[in-house]
Amino acid sequence: MAVAPDSPESTEIPELPEKLRAPGPVIVAGMVAWLVATIVVAVTGAGSDRALTVCLVGLGVGVLGIVIVTVQRGAVRRGAKGAQVGLD
Repeated sequence: MAVAPDSPESTEIPELPEKLRAPGPVIVAGMVAWLVATIVVAVTGAGSDRALTVCLVGLGVGVLGIVIVTVQRGAVRRGAKGAQVGLD
């Protein structure tokens, strides 16, 4: 079954702007939120030791995210076959 040129199925979806595709600001915002939570838990003693552990793990996940994005951007610059697309 052929698709007519004016049909909705043939419409190209525009690419998102760079500001909406960039993972860095999202990761940094998450790390700032975890940092604030860590400070609040450490200063007030709210919760238990488990709460502080969860906050520190949240910060660790943010650091891991930054490392992964940095490594992938390096792979894109090198032209590696397995690199993610769109991280220029």
